[in-house]
Amino acid sequence: MPSKKPITPDDLYQLKHVEDPQLSPDGRWVAYVVRTQAKLDNAYERHIWLLDLADRAATPRQFTFGAKSDLAPRWRPDGTALAFVSLRGGKPQVYYIALAGGEAWALTSAANGAVNPVWSPDGKQLAYLSDVNADERQAEDEGKEPPSPSDSLDARHRGERQAEDEKRKFDPRVIQKLPYRTGTEYYDDRTTHLYVMSVAADGKGEKARRLTDGDRDYTHIDWFPDGRAILSSQSGKPESDPWFFQRPVRIPTSGAHRQTFLTPPGFEYTEARVSPDGRWIVANRQSDRASFGEPLRMVVFPARGGAVIERAVELDRLAGHFTWSADSQRVFFTAEDRGDTGLYVVDATGGKARRVVGGRRVILNYSLARTGRIAFVAHTPAGPADLTICEADGKRERRATDLNAEWRAEHAVAPIEEVWHAAPDGRRIQGWQLLPPVRERGAKVPLVLNMHGGPWVMWGPSVPEVWLEMQVLAGAGYAVYYCNPRGSLGYGGEHALLIHNDWGNHVMHDILSGVDAIVARGVVDPKRMAVTGGSYAGYMTAWIIGHDQRFACAWAQRGLYNLTSFFGTSDIPQLIEREFDARGFEDIERLWEQSPLAYVQDMHTPLVIEHQDNDWRCPPSEGEQLYAALKRLGRTVTLLRYPREGHEMTRSGEPGHRVDRLNRMVAWFGIYCGKKAKRRA
Repeated sequence: MPSKKPITPDDLYQLKHVEDPQLSPDGRWVAYVVRTQAKLDNAYERHIWLLDLADRAATPRQFTFGAKSDLAPRWRPDGTALAFVSLRGGKPQVYYIALAGGEAWALTSAANGAVNPVWSPDGKQLAYLSDVNADERQAEDEGKEPPSPSDSLDARHRGERQAEDEKRKFDPRVIQKLPYRTGTEYYDDRTTHLYVMSVAADGKGEKARRLTDGDRDYTHIDWFPDGRAILSSQSGKPESDPWFFQRPVRIPTSGAHRQTFLTPPGFEYTEARVSPDGRWIVANRQSDRASFGEPLRMVVFPARGGAVIERAVELDRLAGHFTWSADSQRVFFTAEDRGDTGLYVVDATGGKARRVVGGRRVILNYSLARTGRIAFVAHTPAGPADLTICEADGKRERRATDLNAEWRAEHAVAPIEEVWHAAPDGRRIQGWQLLPPVRERGAKVPLVLNMHGGPWVMWGPSVPEVWLEMQVLAGAGYAVYYCNPRGSLGYGGEHALLIHNDWGNHVMHDILSGVDAIVARGVVDPKRMAVTGGSYAGYMTAWIIGHDQRFACAWAQRGLYNLTSFFGTSDIPQLIEREFDARGFEDIERLWEQSPLAYVQDMHTPLVIEHQDNDWRCPPSEGEQLYAALKRLGRTVTLLRYPREGHEMTRSGEPGHRVDRLNRMVAWFGIYCGKKAKRRA
C-alpha cells in the first residue's frame, strides 16, 4: 500500500466545509451550505444543498447554481420554499426559490444590500437587515425613489456616479465617533436597520417598509409569534459604544418608528429569542461593567418585561445558539466544555441542564425542527465539519455527509492526544499534542508551541480555526503542543477570570510548564522549538520571548504589544478599560509593565511579526513599534504585512494569503528548527 501524503498548505483548496444546516419545519428536508475555496479566483464559493431525510437512500443534491455565493437558507414556515442571501447581483440581496426547484428570483433590491432574512411565523412576511444613512432614510419616509435606468449604459453610469460620490463624501474623512473603524474598513455614515416585506403565496414580494430609525444599529431579528412585533437588540449608548450595552428591544411591525426596551440598564444581553408561545425570552446576560472574562449567564424573563431568572447555573459554561422547543417548555443551546462543544437542553422553568449531543467534537451550529429532529454541523479531530442528523434526545445519530472522505483516504491526519499537566501553583491545565505522522524511530523531533488568542477562547482537538495549521506543521515533521491556560473558557468562570489585571505572568507559566511536560516525554528536541500565536497569543508570543530564551525562533501573529497605544488605535478600547481597570492614559506605569514592548531589550529570539494592513482590532502600528525597536537593537526580525486583510485573515482571508502564510511559517521554522537548523550564539 502506498503511504499517505503529508498535509500541506495547498490542501486548503481541497477541503470542503458544511455550514448553516436548516431543517424544514416538518423535519423532512435539510438545507445546508457547502463552502469550498477556489484557487483560480482566490475566493470562497458557497452553494445551498438539499437532502430528503424521508428517503434513506437519498443522496444530497446541489440546490443553487451559478452564483459563487449563496448562503443563509431559511425555510418558509409551510416548508414550500427557501429565502436565502446571494451575491449573484453584486451586493447581497435576499432571493426566493421554491422547494420544487426552478429559477430563484430576488425579493430585495436594497441599494446597500440586504442580509439576515427571517420569516414571520405565518410565512406571510419576511424581515431583513439593511444599511442606510439619514438622507436615505428621509427619502424612504418621503416615498422618493430614483427613476429606473433607461438602459444598461444608464445603469452603469449611475453606478459609477454613486461610487464617485461615495469616495468624495469621505475626502477628507470627518470622524466624530469611537470606534470609527472595524473589520477591514472605516465606518461610513450608515447604520443597520430593520425592514419587513409581505410575500405572497407565489413568492412575489411587495415593497419593504423600514421599522426602525435613527443613527443606531440593530443586530438581529426574532419574530413574536403573533407577527405584530419583532425582537431585536440595540445599544443603550449608540453614540459612543455601538457594540456594547446591548439590550433587547420590542419593535412593532406597524405604525410609527417605536421601540420598547425590555430590560433595565446595567446588563448587556445577546442572542435574545422569543418562545413560540410568546410568553418568555431567553438570552445571555453579563454586567456591562464586568471583565470580558466574566461568563455570560443564560437567563429567561417574561416577554413583556419582568424578573430575570438565571438558568443552567450549575453548568458554569458559556451557553449560546439558543433554540426553543416547539412547546416552549425547553431551551436547546451549545456550550463549551474542556476542549469540546456539545448541545444541551434545559427546562425553561428550572432544573439542571442535560447534554443531548456530546463527544470529541465542536458543534458549530444546529437546527431544530418542530418534530424535535436535530441537524447539526460538527468539526472533529479528523477534519472539517460535516452534517449529522439525530432525534431530540440525541439518539439515532446519522451522518448525512462525508465531504472529505476521499481526501482523508489519501492524506496522513496526525492523531491528537489529550495531555494534562500541573502548573507551578498546582492548577491543572488541559492541552493537546500532535506528533508527525511519519518520523524516524527513536529520533527526536522539533516542536511548535501554538497558543490561542482571545484571551477568552477555548481550543481542543477539533478546533476549526487552526486545525489545518496544526496538521500542516505535523506533516512538515513537527510535534505541536497547545493548551488552555487560565483565562480560557470551558473550565468555569473562576478559571476565566484569573487573568484580570495580569495577562502575562501566570499564563506564561501555565503554558511553559506544559512545554516542560511535553519535553519530559522524550520525543521533542528542546533545542529545536518554536512558538507562535495570534491576537492575544501574539501578545503572549512576544511576552514569552521577552522573559524566556528557550525557543529557537518565534512567529507573532497580529498581536498587541503596547497597551497604551492599543487603547487609542483599536476598535475595542473598552478591552483595556474593563480588563485593567484603567483607560490607556491612566496608570500608565502599570499598563506599560503589562506590555510586551516593555521587555524588548530582553528579546533575542529570531522573530517574524505578521500583521494585516487593514486590521483595526490589533492595528498594524502595534507590530510596527515592536519591529522598529528590535531592528534598532540589531535583532533578527522580519515584519510581514498582508494587504487588504484584517484580523480574521487566518480564518477567512483570501485563500491565497492563507496558503502563503502557512508556507512562509513552515520555511521560517525550518531555518531554526529543521535538521540543519541555525544555532544562536
